[in-house]
Amino acid sequence: MPHWQKKEAEEKHLVSKIPLQESMNLNLQSKILEIGENVIGDSKAKNIGKGRGAKRGKRAQFKAEAQVKFGTSCVEERTLMFPQRPGFGQLGTKCVVKANYFLAEVSDKELSQYSVKITPEVKSLKLNKAIMTKLVKLHGDTELGNRLPVYDGKGSLYMADSLPFHSKDFVITLDDDHNEPPGISKGRKFTVTIKLEAKARMKQVQEMISGKQFDTNAQAIKIIDIVLRQLAYQRYVSVGRFFYSPDIKRPLPLGNGLQSWRGFYQTVKPTQMGLALNIDMSSTAFMEALPVVEFVAQVLGRDVSSRPLSDSERVKVKKALRGVKVEVIHRGSMRRKYKICGVTSQPTRELIFPLDEEKNMTSVIEYFQKVYGFTIQYSHLPCLQVGSPKKVNYLPMEACKIVEGQRYTKRLSEKQITSLLKSSCQRPLEQEADILQTIHQNGYKQDPIAKEFGIRVDDKLATVEARVLPAPWLKYHDAGKENEIQPELGQWNMVNKKVINGSKVNNWACINFSRSVQETAASGFCHQLAKMCQVSGMEFNFDPVIPIYSARPDHVKKALSYVYNACTHKLGSEDLELLIAILPDNNGSLYGTLKRTCETDLGMISQCCLTKYVLKISKKYLSNVALKINVKLGGRNTVLLDALRWRIPLVSDIPTIIFGADVTHPESGEDCSPSIAAVVASQDWPEVTKYAGLVCAQPHRQELIQELYKTWKDPQDGTVSGGMIRELLLAFKKSTGQKPLRIIFYRDGVSDGQFYQVLLFELDAIRKACASLEPGYQPPVTFIVVQKRHHTRLFPNNHNDRTSTDTSGNILPGTVVDTKICHPTEFDFFLCSHAGIQGTSRPAHYHVLWDENKFSADEIQSLTNNLCYTYARCTRSVSVVPPAYYAHLAAYRARFYMEPDQQESSSAQRHSRVKGGAGVRPLPALKEKVKNVMFYC
Repeated sequence: MPHWQKKEAEEKHLVSKIPLQESMNLNLQSKILEIGENVIGDSKAKNIGKGRGAKRGKRAQFKAEAQVKFGTSCVEERTLMFPQRPGFGQLGTKCVVKANYFLAEVSDKELSQYSVKITPEVKSLKLNKAIMTKLVKLHGDTELGNRLPVYDGKGSLYMADSLPFHSKDFVITLDDDHNEPPGISKGRKFTVTIKLEAKARMKQVQEMISGKQFDTNAQAIKIIDIVLRQLAYQRYVSVGRFFYSPDIKRPLPLGNGLQSWRGFYQTVKPTQMGLALNIDMSSTAFMEALPVVEFVAQVLGRDVSSRPLSDSERVKVKKALRGVKVEVIHRGSMRRKYKICGVTSQPTRELIFPLDEEKNMTSVIEYFQKVYGFTIQYSHLPCLQVGSPKKVNYLPMEACKIVEGQRYTKRLSEKQITSLLKSSCQRPLEQEADILQTIHQNGYKQDPIAKEFGIRVDDKLATVEARVLPAPWLKYHDAGKENEIQPELGQWNMVNKKVINGSKVNNWACINFSRSVQETAASGFCHQLAKMCQVSGMEFNFDPVIPIYSARPDHVKKALSYVYNACTHKLGSEDLELLIAILPDNNGSLYGTLKRTCETDLGMISQCCLTKYVLKISKKYLSNVALKINVKLGGRNTVLLDALRWRIPLVSDIPTIIFGADVTHPESGEDCSPSIAAVVASQDWPEVTKYAGLVCAQPHRQELIQELYKTWKDPQDGTVSGGMIRELLLAFKKSTGQKPLRIIFYRDGVSDGQFYQVLLFELDAIRKACASLEPGYQPPVTFIVVQKRHHTRLFPNNHNDRTSTDTSGNILPGTVVDTKICHPTEFDFFLCSHAGIQGTSRPAHYHVLWDENKFSADEIQSLTNNLCYTYARCTRSVSVVPPAYYAHLAAYRARFYMEPDQQESSSAQRHSRVKGGAGVRPLPALKEKVKNVMFYC
């Protein structure tokens, strides 16, 4: 009997037994992914120039594996290709926008790749480049044939045309001119072996762009990218694909010895108009090149010239300086550099060390005076510790200065983040001007290396044809004065409107954790909130179950337990439906502890409100909170009018479920916290407005969602199926009474290099989850990746034309682009679905990786844009399609579910993560009452 027809109780029984960690058959998965990476030729492009026979063999093997996973009918000759663009969209008002892409014209020259081996091996990129620079200086006009090589600092050298030899050894001797790192002695010799590895012609790139050749020649594009970055490497500080300099724009102070540097992002991309250089502006935090004493004073916020550091201050300084590079200033022109490994626990005046092998002791003060003639004035300050753990050297703080150009990678304070965002926030006109200035400063047309390789970069922004899609009509309750509305410029309000499905709140309670809010103020706020909920179309009881309870912020669990038990005792068989929590503005871990306790321990829906909004009540704020409360309790705020009239293509015709999925990773620097995956799915049809959500923990920085589908052996039931997809499909069936006959899956947070892996793994999980519910049940799937972390920006063609811009000077909400700057052949588009508030709007990039539903360009673009008007937490269209947005919110919420001790991990746990993540502690399960509603709103 199909699982669809089983009793709900049995379904819940099966779901409840799903373990959070399950060993899937990953051998086949990893094998397919490995083959796929080798065949498509990712950034490493190891197969370039090798025989076609081996490549065809791997294609055949991959095709066979894919047929096992996806069925023979799905695997055509172009198994590895994503869906081709089905045509260009036609809906909307046509317009012209500018994009931060610059056409790069290339010649038909032959490009050669050489391997570089330096003996003895050196791990420093800077030293490798110093060696190659000297090699070119010595042999450029002889053995290298007057060619200009491009070196990546690792193991590859690229040339236009070919060198006069196939393989050759060079002996290079370095001197002090290169300022090499410690450990490289003067006069040290290196043997450099240069050997031809592969060749590629630019004609292949041109054919790929025109659609004649479907295998992207990633290696040729990589060479062009490296060529155009060579001068930038020499002029600026490089951070990945970003370049920064204090000369681009005057640095702005961030406080505590940090400053904001302006920079730019640069990469070469294949587009419909040809190869293009994508340039975008950026800002990030750098350490200011201050004397260390001055830096310490800024970190501590006090003058340090007279008073010693306390133990807590010393620890703070140690954390701030660990890993920082400094240069000595007490040796005249010899500015040797060191990396700080610690700070002494004693002040400088108390430090002594052995002067020679006979253990004759001397003090740091005496040594610097005698050897360098340097008098230490701040002997009450500790010394910096530099060198290796086995041999630590002391450097007085006043003898050191922070080396310029060091990016700050530690966590910024809230104030610093605000200052950094403020410095990087630019209106479209300013952003466009800075991008054009960067193009002119970099001088690509005069770049001798670019000329050598036959590359010419245009200096004008790409002009792109775009369309502005109309805003959808929204339906509100007929009881309101306005029950249908078409938003203007991506926003509207709740005046004269009532939510289309209002929830009921009979039983609610309030806990006040803020000492600044008196009982009368808390009571007045709750009364006003209840009134706003009623005005919005909800049934809301004015009286709480028990009087408002005041509690200390550090007693959150105790307070929640007391209120829950008191209400349960008074209500008997009824449930406490809502908890309102008033929090201090700066509440630390209180918010996370409250959400974890309510949603995983007690099964309560909660709404938190900050003190500043309670003391200064505004109708706009109350209206927003009312919208959140309504959807948290199972109501719907608004729906698309076309959904009610059964007019949404490929959604209204048959029961359709829309998924959103995302994985959030720990902050930079956290090497042990798990990643959090979240999946949400629509639970109403045809409206597709309400979404249930599930979350799980998985191995550190693992992007593939491990819990989508799983099976395990049960002693009584045998093989049992579970996982997030299956559970959400069951929930859809329970909610609507129908099984989904179409699946639309929006996947957030996937980079270009992960497309194949994510599609293969997660589409396979979706299909297995469907098959586990009923034999032969395989609804068609459309799999769409949503990207926000890209560097495409769209600007109005005329910044002074108010009919083509919103109030912030950005392009109009609904602007969609699927020509010129998009992929040459694949099905992708950029959509700016929201109105700008501040800065330059960032369009979302949607890339269709699998499409069994055969969407047209207009259908998927219109559906995505219209869904962006159904976001439940505000009366604005949002920048990312709501299911993906909700998945992000749910994953962010789930990070609070980890107990504090989960942030730490032993070496054994780290080892287990490497082996497959067996050491990841599962998250506590959501209560049934919580996971079926939009608790994350």
